[in-house]
Amino acid sequence: MSNKKVLVGMSGGVDSSVSAALLLEAGYDVSGLTITPFKIDDDCQVKLRERSCCSFKSVIDANDVCKKLGIEHYLIDLTEAFRKNIVEDFVNEYLTGRTPNPCVKCNPAIKWGGMLEKADSIGADFVASGHYAKVKQDSDSGRFYLSKGDDNNKDQSYFLWKMSQEQLSRTIFPLGDLNKRETREIARRFELTVHSKADSQEVCFIPDNNYHGFLKKQLNKEGRVIPEGDIVFDGNIIGKHSGYPFYTIGQRKGLGVSHSVPLYVKNIIPEKNIVVVGPIEELFSKSLIAEDINLMKYSHLSDDKAYQVKIRYKDIGADANCKLTDDGKMLINFLSNRRAITPGQTVVIYKGNDIVAGGIIKSWEGN
Repeated sequence: MSNKKVLVGMSGGVDSSVSAALLLEAGYDVSGLTITPFKIDDDCQVKLRERSCCSFKSVIDANDVCKKLGIEHYLIDLTEAFRKNIVEDFVNEYLTGRTPNPCVKCNPAIKWGGMLEKADSIGADFVASGHYAKVKQDSDSGRFYLSKGDDNNKDQSYFLWKMSQEQLSRTIFPLGDLNKRETREIARRFELTVHSKADSQEVCFIPDNNYHGFLKKQLNKEGRVIPEGDIVFDGNIIGKHSGYPFYTIGQRKGLGVSHSVPLYVKNIIPEKNIVVVGPIEELFSKSLIAEDINLMKYSHLSDDKAYQVKIRYKDIGADANCKLTDDGKMLINFLSNRRAITPGQTVVIYKGNDIVAGGIIKSWEGN
């Protein structure tokens, strides 16, 4: 092939490292880029932490891989943009009683925003990453869209639904046809030292995976205190919560209340400082409203078709009818009950393996 230039987002993990190696082997002119948000929190600067993609150790690993492959390695610090657009939004979402997914917003706004800006500055035609997903183009409409990666256990298309047509048109996912075992085998073939490196498991700016501790620390910096409030069941106060942002829809553990049947969080009302609980049957619903809609494969949806809809990453999905409303939101009616539909989380609509659209859950019938 021609030596098209591609800039690869390098996290220091095995997936992005193998992506760079495969593109180089395929004849691309490859460079690597690491975006660092590791000034967000002092804990992010632990050099030996390997399971977070924002640590100094990860930057060193990415640089070592680029040296091994003989490619240029760029480093850009987007700490302030990351803090303003991702971390502050993360905290604010919890303060409104929602449960956010920061990776969904970070991917198009920070990762692809940073990669494409740098790609343009060095004359790169494409950007690439180690996500397990595929970019395809509809032959009739010309629209670009995402499709699931072949490895069902690693598919990451769910986190990428906010990508724009421009971003998709310039993106390559070299691992879309591979599974994780094959990726590690390729890393060994290229003699990359990260071949056995553990996958990152947590939100990158919360390296200890302690969401509550992170929220408290951020609020303390601003001099804000979230007071205790009431836990309410069937209109009656049955206990006290330790701060409503520290709860999420469907939560059972840590409520500190007892009842004849198990109780779960079914609603969070910040303006009243109330956490509402109920039995498990009250968590089920067949309907939700989504906002911040991004249409991907099609420029419109057919109201009379049933699509496969996921309401969380590990959700296998369920059939639903989807209708765009006059105010730009989407009404999704499932054909069967769904449990613990959570405002703030991502809802992604598939047709087969292809992403049709995505959005953020605003509300569900019953809350």
